[in-house]
Amino acid sequence: MPTSADLADMFDPMEFDLSQTDTLLTTTRAVRKRLDLERDVPDDVILECLQLAIQAPTGSNLQGWRWLVVRDPAKKQALADIYNGAGGEYFDSRRETVDSTTQTGRVVDSALYLADHMAEVPVLLVPMIVGRGLDGTTAAAAGLMGSIMPAVWSFQLALRSRGLGTCLTTIHLHREEEAAALLGIPEEVTQCALLPVAYTVGTEFKAAGRGPVSDITYLDTYGSPILG
Repeated sequence: MPTSADLADMFDPMEFDLSQTDTLLTTTRAVRKRLDLERDVPDDVILECLQLAIQAPTGSNLQGWRWLVVRDPAKKQALADIYNGAGGEYFDSRRETVDSTTQTGRVVDSALYLADHMAEVPVLLVPMIVGRGLDGTTAAAAGLMGSIMPAVWSFQLALRSRGLGTCLTTIHLHREEEAAALLGIPEEVTQCALLPVAYTVGTEFKAAGRGPVSDITYLDTYGSPILG
């Protein structure tokens, strides 16, 4: 397993292949239906990606992130049950109205597929942060999540570069206490997501359709165009 010093020696920031880097950034998608439910994901691959992920910045450099890898079939099934229970009415209503001919409908359809197959995914990863801090203020929430989400995204990028995929889900957090009891997570540790991790069926992914960023970027005052 490479150390932080090893990683620093491996890369010269002036030698980035911008085309390859930009492709990684624009094609790391939320993967659900194309997760390979049959292929095993070795521990060393997960640890390698997490070693890269913890290079991400964190508030006050406290490095309070924690990661829980769930492989046990019974615990995966129980976690999937919590996930589906938390999304109960939402999932049920979507099943009745989903229109897979539209882009939004296809996203919903893939989300329902993941809900149905969550327990079959080789690895479920729970990113966590030490502390609670969610006292209802924007500053507290931003500070806590801002100390773990950059590492989560780095983990997703690292997976993509190695032929794996995932998607960030948060529905199970509506029943966070149940998940904590199942997984033995201490009260002072906050779960921030649930990531299903698997190799992908094929590695070709396209950039998503997005409008011009200038339409949603303002200068000095909200609503004031950045470009004349």
